[in-house]
Amino acid sequence: QVQLVESGGGLVQAGGSLRLSCVASEGTFSIYALGWFRQAPGKEREFVAAINRSGGGRTYSDSVKGRFTISRDDAKNTVALQMDTLRPEDTAVYSCAARATMSVFSMPRQYDYWGQGTQVTVSS
Repeated sequence: QVQLVESGGGLVQAGGSLRLSCVASEGTFSIYALGWFRQAPGKEREFVAAINRSGGGRTYSDSVKGRFTISRDDAKNTVALQMDTLRPEDTAVYSCAARATMSVFSMPRQYDYWGQGTQVTVSS
Protein backbone atom coordinates (compact mmCIF):
# COMPACT_ATOMS: atom_id res chain seq x y z
CA GLN A 1 0.00 0.00 0.00
CA VAL A 2 1.31 3.45 -0.93
CA GLN A 3 1.02 6.59 1.18
CA LEU A 4 0.88 9.95 -0.57
CA VAL A 5 1.90 13.31 0.88
CA GLU A 6 1.29 16.60 -0.93
CA SER A 7 3.15 19.86 -0.50
CA GLY A 8 3.57 23.18 -2.22
CA GLY A 9 0.22 24.82 -1.61
CA GLY A 10 -0.15 28.38 -0.44
CA LEU A 11 -1.50 31.84 -1.16
CA VAL A 12 -0.77 33.45 -4.51
CA GLN A 13 -2.14 36.39 -6.48
CA ALA A 14 -4.12 35.88 -9.64
CA GLY A 15 -1.79 35.37 -12.59
CA GLY A 16 0.87 33.79 -10.41
CA SER A 17 2.25 30.25 -10.27
CA LEU A 18 2.56 27.41 -7.81
CA ARG A 19 4.13 23.97 -8.05
CA LEU A 20 2.54 21.15 -6.10
CA SER A 21 4.40 17.94 -5.32
CA CYS A 22 3.15 14.58 -4.15
CA VAL A 23 5.61 12.05 -2.74
CA ALA A 24 4.89 8.36 -2.28
CA SER A 25 6.31 6.92 0.90
CA GLU A 26 6.69 3.35 -0.27
CA GLY A 27 5.84 0.90 -2.97
CA THR A 28 6.91 0.58 -6.57
CA PHE A 29 5.94 4.04 -7.75
CA SER A 30 6.34 3.25 -11.45
CA ILE A 31 3.35 0.89 -11.44
CA TYR A 32 0.91 3.66 -10.58
CA ALA A 33 -1.16 5.92 -12.73
CA LEU A 34 -1.47 9.24 -10.91
CA GLY A 35 -3.99 12.00 -10.75
CA TRP A 36 -4.62 15.40 -9.22
CA PHE A 37 -8.04 16.44 -8.00
CA ARG A 38 -9.35 19.52 -6.21
CA GLN A 39 -12.27 20.37 -3.99
CA ALA A 40 -13.54 23.83 -3.23
CA PRO A 41 -15.79 24.56 -0.23
CA GLY A 42 -19.32 23.41 -0.88
CA LYS A 43 -18.41 21.72 -4.14
CA GLU A 44 -17.75 18.16 -5.24
CA ARG A 45 -14.27 16.85 -5.86
CA GLU A 46 -13.17 17.80 -9.37
CA PHE A 47 -10.69 16.17 -11.72
CA VAL A 48 -7.67 18.33 -12.62
CA ALA A 49 -5.04 16.20 -14.38
CA ALA A 50 -3.74 12.65 -14.70
CA ILE A 51 -0.66 10.90 -16.03
CA ASN A 52 -0.27 7.28 -17.00
CA ARG A 53 2.26 4.79 -15.77
CA SER A 54 4.82 5.47 -18.50
CA GLY A 55 4.46 9.24 -18.29
CA GLY A 56 3.67 9.43 -22.00
CA GLY A 57 -0.07 9.87 -21.57
CA ARG A 58 -1.57 12.91 -19.86
CA THR A 59 -5.03 14.35 -19.66
CA TYR A 60 -6.40 17.59 -18.23
CA SER A 61 -9.73 19.09 -17.41
CA ASP A 62 -10.87 21.82 -19.78
CA SER A 63 -10.67 24.39 -16.99
CA VAL A 64 -6.90 23.94 -16.52
CA LYS A 65 -5.76 22.86 -19.98
CA GLY A 66 -2.95 25.09 -21.21
CA ARG A 67 -2.25 26.46 -17.72
CA PHE A 68 -1.38 23.37 -15.65
CA THR A 69 1.20 20.65 -16.37
CA ILE A 70 1.41 17.26 -14.68
CA SER A 71 4.69 15.36 -14.58
CA ARG A 72 6.25 12.44 -12.74
CA ASP A 73 9.71 11.47 -11.59
CA ASP A 74 9.76 7.78 -10.71
CA ALA A 75 13.32 7.99 -9.38
CA LYS A 76 12.03 10.37 -6.71
CA ASN A 77 8.60 8.76 -6.26
CA THR A 78 7.08 12.13 -7.08
CA VAL A 79 4.25 13.51 -9.17
CA ALA A 80 4.11 17.28 -9.66
CA LEU A 81 1.51 19.76 -10.80
CA GLN A 82 2.86 23.01 -12.23
CA MET A 83 0.13 25.61 -12.08
CA ASP A 84 0.55 28.81 -14.08
CA THR A 85 -1.71 31.78 -14.73
CA LEU A 86 -3.70 30.98 -11.63
CA ARG A 87 -7.22 32.32 -11.21
CA PRO A 88 -9.36 32.87 -8.11
CA GLU A 89 -11.58 29.98 -9.23
CA ASP A 90 -8.58 27.64 -8.88
CA THR A 91 -8.83 28.06 -5.09
CA ALA A 92 -9.35 24.62 -3.55
CA VAL A 93 -7.74 21.79 -1.63
CA TYR A 94 -5.64 19.82 -4.10
CA SER A 95 -5.10 16.10 -3.60
CA CYS A 96 -3.07 13.53 -5.47
CA ALA A 97 -4.28 10.00 -6.07
CA ALA A 98 -2.83 6.73 -7.33
CA ARG A 99 -3.98 3.50 -8.88
CA ALA A 100 -1.89 0.50 -9.89
CA THR A 101 -2.83 0.49 -13.55
CA MET A 102 -1.47 1.53 -16.93
CA SER A 103 -4.19 3.92 -18.08
CA VAL A 104 -5.30 7.34 -16.88
CA PHE A 105 -8.64 7.95 -15.20
CA SER A 106 -10.60 11.08 -14.38
CA MET A 107 -13.10 9.80 -11.81
CA PRO A 108 -12.25 9.89 -8.10
CA ARG A 109 -13.77 6.44 -7.54
CA GLN A 110 -11.26 4.96 -9.97
CA TYR A 111 -8.33 5.69 -7.65
CA ASP A 112 -7.31 3.55 -4.69
CA TYR A 113 -4.89 5.75 -2.74
CA TRP A 114 -5.18 9.41 -1.72
CA GLY A 115 -3.11 12.06 -0.05
CA GLN A 116 -4.50 14.39 2.60
CA GLY A 117 -4.47 17.44 0.35
CA THR A 118 -2.82 20.86 0.26
CA GLN A 119 -4.61 24.21 0.22
CA VAL A 120 -4.24 26.54 -2.75
CA THR A 121 -5.69 30.03 -2.42
CA VAL A 122 -5.64 32.49 -5.32
CA SER A 123 -6.46 36.10 -4.48
CA SER A 124 -7.92 38.53 -6.99
